[in-house]
Amino acid sequence: MVRFALLVRLEARAGKEKELADFLKSALPLVREETGTVHWFGWQIGASTFGIFDTFETDKDRQAHLAGKVAAALMAKAPELLAGQPTIEQVDLLAVDVK
Repeated sequence: MVRFALLVRLEARAGKEKELADFLKSALPLVREETGTVHWFGWQIGASTFGIFDTFETDKDRQAHLAGKVAAALMAKAPELLAGQPTIEQVDLLAVDVK
């Protein structure tokens, strides 16, 4: 059962919205390699606000994801794609319904 999550907000640098969207789409194969990541969502709200929401069964899996390939790739691209630092929040899930 998933009990842990990450909520990441990303604000695209002006003119880099498409590149950030493409980056999130391109991260999917890397996430699929992670056995501890149960769900992974790349999302967009409005023109320039993007993010990631992902779930895990254990905090150990969540911490491994934070130290993984997607996080490393995002931090490497951050100066080019982002208007500021990503906001990364560790979430404890209280109720989950997955059909």
